[in-house]
Parts: sequence; structure tokens; C-alpha cells
Amino acid sequence: MAVLVTGGTGFIGSHTVRALLDQGEECVLVQRRATGLPPVLADARVAIERADVADMPALLGLGARHKITGIVHLAGSMPWPVGADEPIPGARMALGGLLNVFQVAQEWGVRRVGVASTIGVYHGVSGDGPLTEDLPLSMDSVHVIPTFKKIGELLDDWLASAAGLDVVNYRISGTWGPGGHEDPFFPAPALAHAAARGTEPDLSSQARPPYAEDALDLCYVKDTGRAIALLHLADKLNHRTYNVASGRATSNADIVTAIRTVVPSADLSLPSRGSAAPASWLDITRLHDDTGYLPSYDAERAAADYIAWLRAGHDR
Repeated sequence: MAVLVTGGTGFIGSHTVRALLDQGEECVLVQRRATGLPPVLADARVAIERADVADMPALLGLGARHKITGIVHLAGSMPWPVGADEPIPGARMALGGLLNVFQVAQEWGVRRVGVASTIGVYHGVSGDGPLTEDLPLSMDSVHVIPTFKKIGELLDDWLASAAGLDVVNYRISGTWGPGGHEDPFFPAPALAHAAARGTEPDLSSQARPPYAEDALDLCYVKDTGRAIALLHLADKLNHRTYNVASGRATSNADIVTAIRTVVPSADLSLPSRGSAAPASWLDITRLHDDTGYLPSYDAERAAADYIAWLRAGHDR
């Protein structure tokens, strides 16, 4: 018996699998492209399969080879990379893959299906402070990822009732740490890489110039993976949608300070706005109440762990 994890060798996926293994589970990882297991997942309880969730026969074949008891769907159900396909065929393939996951879940009689969403669904919600899962969401979206995640959440909710499935949406906050890429929406990974290499940070890939006071909910990837594993394994959940986050706002200045506790000489100066901008974060009351989750990594512990990882010879 095993948990099927799509995108299981990816950034968040590999840490989720590690957390599931730590809870005694076996895992089947499915990847669209051929890839080996990351060293952190070298474990006899892990099987890796090459398949595309848009390929229904390939997915069904997994069920013939493995006893799948649950699904954690972390592979992106959106046209990606942007522009790789014509928009309409790309959207059809993305949504078809999500529907395929639900179809095999129903056929296999799995216990629970978890689906990755994003903090980006809160775009357009006015005000600062904690963002709770019951806030009404705007129909507006500025990026393909939150666009398709909003669509996915609506489909998930409807299919859960119509098909009789236990479905959980994970609204994942900004995540950084071992195995991650430099993110265009927040500079923490780029700052950590620069400190580990002893170079000035390259922030040219940022979607907009970062300021010291800019803040959002940043969650270290080991906490993200553990939270997803706890949601998947909980005996009972009282909700269908959960924020997966640190539950606090972390500013770029906080990250710089944390990194400098590890590398005091790091040259990580960021411009200042002159005053703190309004900040919001994801409320994790639901997650804590139903799983007992609390984040283990504050900014300082996260920075120390990530820089040690990078200095051990890992590229990201």
C-alpha cells in the first residue's frame, strides 16, 4: 500500500515524500520526464514511475502495478511552461490531467486526494493581516498559476461532493529551501545563494524590485512538506481547504538579518521604502487544529539550514 505523489521528485514534492516516509508510509512517485531519485529519497519504500497525468492509460497502469491508497497531486495542473503549447490545447491538457487524477482515485477507491493550490489565489483580497480560508476570493488573476489553481479548487470542491471523494486543497505559501529555484516573487532564495557563494545577490529575475520592508508568508520547505503529509494522514479533517504556511509575515529585512547571523560578511543590502508596507500572511488555525502542525523553522533556523545545504555542494 502506497501514497501516489505526482511531482514527487520536485521541490515541494521531494520534501513531502520525505515527510510521508518519516511517518512510515510507502510512496510511488510519478514524473512526466525521466529523472532519478534525489539523494534525500534514496529509500527502499520509494518507487518512481515515468508517466504523464494527462495520459489516462499510463495512470491506470500505475494502479495495476501498485496498491495506491492515497494521492497527493503536486504536479502543476496548468499550462506550463507558459507558451509551450497553444493556449487552448494546453488548458485542455492541464485540466484533463487533474480530472484523470480524480478518475483513477475513484476507480482505485483511495482514502484521500490532496491537490496543491497556492497563496496566489488570495490576489485581489483587500486589506492586510491574516488571510483565512473562508475569505471570498476575487475572480481576477494576474498569472497563469493562480488562475488555474482557482479553477482547480472549484473543480475539486464540486467533484468531492459529486464523486464522493475526500479532497483536500493545499493553499501553499511562498516556499524556499533545499532543492528550490530562485523565485521571481520573493528574493529569499537568491539572498541565501549569494551568501553561500560569497557574491552579491542577482535580483534581476524578480518580478519587481524588492524592498527591505516587503513581507509575505514565507515557509521553509521542510515545514511545507511536513504540513502536507500531516493533512494527508490525518484521521479526520473538518475542512476541504487549508493554508499551508508559516502563519506569519516575514520581511526581506528579516531574511537578511537571519542570513547575516550565519554569514556576517554577506553583502545583502536592499533599498528601503522608508516605512513598512502593509503585510498579510496565511492563517494556519485550521491546519493546527486538525493536525497539530506548527512550523519548526523560523527565519534564522531556515537560513542556517539552507546555507549549510548549499555549502555542502548542492546547486540549489
